[in-house]
Amino acid sequence: MSNYDLIVLGSGPGGYVAAIRAAQLGLKVAIVERENLGGICLNWGCIPTKALLRSAEIYHYMQHAGDYGLTAANISADIDAVVKRSRGVAKQLNQGVTHLMKKNKITVQIGDGKLLAANTLSVTKDGKTEELTAKNIIIATGARARDLPFAPADGERIWTYRHAMVPPEIPKKLLVIGSGAIGIEFASFYNDMGADVTVVEMLDRIVPVEDADVSAFLEKALTKQGMTIMTGAGVESLKATATGVSASIKGKDGKVVASEFTHCIVAIGIVPNTENIGLEALGVEMDRGFLKTDVNCRTNVPGLWAIGDITAPPWLAHKASHEGVIAAETIAGGHPHAMEPLNIPGCTYCHPQVASVGLTEAKAKEAGYEVKVGNFPFMGNGKAIALGEAEGFIKTVFDAKTGELLGAHMVGAEVTELIQGYTIGKTAELVEADFMHTVFPHPTLSEMMHESVLGAYGKMLHM
Repeated sequence: MSNYDLIVLGSGPGGYVAAIRAAQLGLKVAIVERENLGGICLNWGCIPTKALLRSAEIYHYMQHAGDYGLTAANISADIDAVVKRSRGVAKQLNQGVTHLMKKNKITVQIGDGKLLAANTLSVTKDGKTEELTAKNIIIATGARARDLPFAPADGERIWTYRHAMVPPEIPKKLLVIGSGAIGIEFASFYNDMGADVTVVEMLDRIVPVEDADVSAFLEKALTKQGMTIMTGAGVESLKATATGVSASIKGKDGKVVASEFTHCIVAIGIVPNTENIGLEALGVEMDRGFLKTDVNCRTNVPGLWAIGDITAPPWLAHKASHEGVIAAETIAGGHPHAMEPLNIPGCTYCHPQVASVGLTEAKAKEAGYEVKVGNFPFMGNGKAIALGEAEGFIKTVFDAKTGELLGAHMVGAEVTELIQGYTIGKTAELVEADFMHTVFPHPTLSEMMHESVLGAYGKMLHM
């Protein structure tokens, strides 16, 4: 039996970051992973999907070379090569995490981990079991894709995100069920790669967690690109065949229409990986399978901690990493700041991109705020026009009484890189004057952030 100060179960962006921070603080740390270091994010999620989307983006630009005064002939896509590049990127980052474990002298145990007690964990691999003990254990086992109960993914015709990242072919006619970040990103990728894409969303708008103005703009943009968007709709039945997928879709008008597709991606949410790891026997409090924690990531069982997708939303990699730091620093005797969920940015890497932080305009009003709203379009920005990316806008929502930034919402080129400016502002509790008095470089897309703030107070300069 091996003894540690901390054992981390799961090596995704929450788990491996928690292990590194704890090791930096002088703790003896072990990390247990059943598959690949880096977890879903590095191997089958955030990173390889961005590699796929980058290939689709380049392919899109090559097809529109004439818009930039260039000529590109005989353009084609090799899906096998695209997937190979994506898997290579994932492998490189997996190796990077392996290096970080060695650098920080963290013991890596590959195998299935199970809690035997609040301070004891068994690791089983190839029929052999070893027991590890620690003063503290962090559970960071992540989540998996939720299946349709009446049509589980088969990897052939009905896919989850994992199947969609290694396709044997580009679907000719693709059905995407769900319009959250995962669904919309894959819809965007396959649409750019030449598939005929239909998106079905049961709620009344796509990317429903975003500001209503962003949802409306994105739906128009994706429809213009050739996608079919069905909101207020649901899939009544789904059946895989030897040659495709048969679906019965109930539209917002209540009518059910039978449609045929070659493939289907199911992106209707996640299921936490909390089963069969010993949690029930320890009496860990849960809410629909997700572990309950306090602001420092403690569960109700002393010495047992939880971070990432097995806890409360938002279910985002960067939220998991930050929780990993909070848990590690608390375990080491520090007093880290609690995380404010409203200061966690969200990003969707479709085309155009979507990014946001804080309250939407509607949520701010529901919360009782009197708001001032600024909205600046990409078409008013010189850099956006020069890039050939004049599609989109930046919206800011302020408390009219105090000047506090309540939320920021963006759709357009590279907004996933811009949102952090507003995130820092929200975290630092800046007010409208702080943004107004900041000098933004020219020519940049970031100037639109300044203009949106100015617009909220009737001081917009370039529109």
